[in-house]
Amino acid sequence: GLDIHESTSQWLVTGFMLVNGIMIPLTAYLMDRVPTRTLYLTAMGTFVVGSITAALAPSFSILMTARVIQALGAGVIMPLSQFTLFTLFPKNQRGFAMGLSGLVIQFAPAIGPT
Repeated sequence: GLDIHESTSQWLVTGFMLVNGIMIPLTAYLMDRVPTRTLYLTAMGTFVVGSITAALAPSFSILMTARVIQALGAGVIMPLSQFTLFTLFPKNQRGFAMGLSGLVIQFAPAIGPT
């Protein structure tokens, strides 16, 4: 274990949410300048690098940095996936596609590792 205090560990969530919240509106800017496929692959790669780094982190500072890297990727993936669904599906199927996507996103933490 990393042997950190509870109040210190809260920064793992707070830091992630802060960076994630900054990246979500910046994604609109990036989508205007970077092709969708390139942006998605870069964001997913960033998230994976952050996840692997977090899993192997020997200290809190490296773990915190890894969570920030994860948030950079996640903050782009969320709005980009909604945009992609909106553009791929015809108008009469968009509600179903968005609803199914939201259901999967909300249900995933319940069945994923804890």
